[in-house]
Amino acid sequence: MTELPLIGEAPADASGARRLAGARIGVVTFPGTLDDRDAARAVRLAGGTAVELWHADTELGDVDAVVIPGGFSYGDYLRAGAIARFAPLMTKIIDAANSDAKLPVLGICNGFQILTESHLLPGSMIKNDHLKFMCRDQVLRVENSNTAWTLDYETGQEITIPLKNQDGQYIADDKTLDALEAEGRVVFRYVGFNPNGSRRDIAGISNAAGNVVGLMPHPEHAVEVGFGPESLDGIGGSDTDGLGFFTSVLNKIVGGAK
Repeated sequence: MTELPLIGEAPADASGARRLAGARIGVVTFPGTLDDRDAARAVRLAGGTAVELWHADTELGDVDAVVIPGGFSYGDYLRAGAIARFAPLMTKIIDAANSDAKLPVLGICNGFQILTESHLLPGSMIKNDHLKFMCRDQVLRVENSNTAWTLDYETGQEITIPLKNQDGQYIADDKTLDALEAEGRVVFRYVGFNPNGSRRDIAGISNAAGNVVGLMPHPEHAVEVGFGPESLDGIGGSDTDGLGFFTSVLNKIVGGAK
């Protein structure tokens, strides 16, 4: 069996590989989660160790960061993410994210919805403005490369990431939106086309500390050569544009990057 590439197929010596593999990234599964295995594979491709976490767990264990993947937790009953927010494990994640240790947490699609329902991130997610499920390769602009999950990108960089959602419209009142803009907490913005009507083309945001990030597109689906989106209309990047999310947090954990 061919070994999985480390850090997007960049050369890595044995000691570097061991250091990264020592970083443990928890991947949470709820009833209705779809992309937990994809997220775990992305962690492994980046060089880390993926740790399975179940929504009913009462302890996080010794994980260094957490990914809340996409899907339809609890069938999106009541409202997307509304029930998942009360899972026992979410209490631990909320406490750890808000602690002095500032556990890095990434919410992808349904995970983003859960983060807003948990009040780890402001605003809310509602139905796409066209009221249809949307699936496409989407160009994003990196607006903030100083979060735990974006350190390996450059501010202003454009990347192409798959998107698939029906409750992807990010909304907030003007005061909240103005604060997000002023504080540099808009992390990603849609480029060329707004697929869901999100306010101010916002695709992803962070908390004030930068350890919690949520976005609607799926970086875990753009981590392997030949299996991700190519650039769109001459803009965007390669089919491994999503790998930087996972290498960013691993390098922060192992190297102490700020």
